[in-house]
Amino acid sequence: MDHGVKEMGGIRKVDSHCSLTEIDDYDLSKLLDKPPRPLNIERQRSFDERSLSELSIGLNRGSVENFETMYSPVGRSFLDTPASSTRNSFEPHPMVAEAWDALRRSLVFYRGQPVGTIAAHDHTEEALNYDQVFVRDFVPSALAFLMNGEHDIVKNFLLKTLHLQGWEKRVDRFKLGEGVMPASFKVLHDPARNTDTIIADFGETAIGRVAPVDSGFWWIILLRAYTKSTGDLTLSESSDFQKGIRLILSLCLSEGYDTFPTLLCADGCSMIDRRMGVYGYPIEIQALFFMALRCACSLLKHDAEGKEFIERIVKRLHALSYHMRSYFWLDFQQLNDIYRYKTEEYSHTAVNKFNVIPDSIPEWLFDFMPTRGGYFIGNVSPARMDFRWFALGNCVAILSSLATPDQSMAIMDLIESRWEELVGEMPLKICYPAIESHEWRIVTGCDPKNTRWSYHNGGSWPVLLWLLTAACIKTGRPQIARRAIDLIESRLLKDSWPEYYDGKIGRYIGKQARKYQTWSIAGYLVAKMMLEDPSHLGMISLEEDKQMKPLIKRSASWTC
Repeated sequence: MDHGVKEMGGIRKVDSHCSLTEIDDYDLSKLLDKPPRPLNIERQRSFDERSLSELSIGLNRGSVENFETMYSPVGRSFLDTPASSTRNSFEPHPMVAEAWDALRRSLVFYRGQPVGTIAAHDHTEEALNYDQVFVRDFVPSALAFLMNGEHDIVKNFLLKTLHLQGWEKRVDRFKLGEGVMPASFKVLHDPARNTDTIIADFGETAIGRVAPVDSGFWWIILLRAYTKSTGDLTLSESSDFQKGIRLILSLCLSEGYDTFPTLLCADGCSMIDRRMGVYGYPIEIQALFFMALRCACSLLKHDAEGKEFIERIVKRLHALSYHMRSYFWLDFQQLNDIYRYKTEEYSHTAVNKFNVIPDSIPEWLFDFMPTRGGYFIGNVSPARMDFRWFALGNCVAILSSLATPDQSMAIMDLIESRWEELVGEMPLKICYPAIESHEWRIVTGCDPKNTRWSYHNGGSWPVLLWLLTAACIKTGRPQIARRAIDLIESRLLKDSWPEYYDGKIGRYIGKQARKYQTWSIAGYLVAKMMLEDPSHLGMISLEEDKQMKPLIKRSASWTC
């Protein structure tokens, strides 16, 4: 489709009257042999909107209902996502063109084809591993390109990382699971021989030697976003991609000694890739796990192998949603209940099921918790609740519908009422509050990079703007996103796109922050494009499944 394609400030313009495309009443297995074609559509319930109960019942029917359709206010099908343009009457902010130029300078090429973006393009510092393509870092870049109608780079990235998944992975003498996705990869160019070589890191060279649990989840989420944006089912339905999805699922759906449906993880296995006391069942991983499972449901074919995995996913999603909404959720009433907990309870009638000691509730929490509002806490395990706020996990909980609509609104209420603490002068605190003094020494091992209100320990990360904006749009609170974008636009370009900011309200450029950090740039572009055209949200948002509502016997903060 080439209706009036133009280049303007790095942004491809596409006329707003582009035709709708939709997959309608097809057996997906038949689409491998032919590309999708434009169709006249009628609004039907999508695959993503179907309840898991219906899905489990329908596994024997041999066909998959329509992919979810997301309509813009003017009725555009999401599968025909328009490129970002100047359709609105106002001129784009000058930062937008600068951001596109900076993003394109970060492109990495393999044998002449773009395959990703490097983590940072800062020539004033030693490269270390910032000259590599990180899976999690590339996600906002990929979304920016998809929203701008540039699909090839995302396709190339998905193909290349799938190829890397097949490599044998070892740390010392131990072999990692077959489904592990790389944390990052680097392209080495030999000008003498005119050859390109890829080297990948699966955790064997990372700080702490921890495998990236989140990489596989982000890969599945991005594969769905690509499929939703392009309408191209041939990639996700190919045998190699189906196998890649199943290998990732095999790692996280395997049975063991766990008594919880959450995923047990080591410190440093996600965006917080250093020791920060997030070992156990961190909210970031659980939210990504939940979202990846739901995305996999819409990507897996209903053949014999696919059906088996879908059945396992359905069971896990029901258990996981109940567990997270019941035990990770904290609002004013639940905090008061925990404060009054009795300990050493036995049997199935126990209220304090994890034997949490009320005296372990930190003092800061009593003043921080508003009467209206709530959030998913950082971690829950036996005799331990990490009450810290983690932005990424809570935003993904909203986008994946792990959070119920009421819980989603309560999270946004919390952000509004605690704006100074969670946003301050630079969006968005990666976690709150910072740990300091003796606790910092014990939890981080005296990490000089994670000092209080810096880096992962309460630092402010501009990349989180895109997740905040997406959550705001989904909950009908775009004014919160606009307020955050205004803060970004007041400083980020002037400060040369830093990786993170330091200080209690995010006033200072991070002491070790790289400049021209790619995901800071891409996060801003994605946020701007989503506000301009909210139909983009469909790439990374899933509607609530009505069958996964738990019976939570506590008053909710939003009714106070």
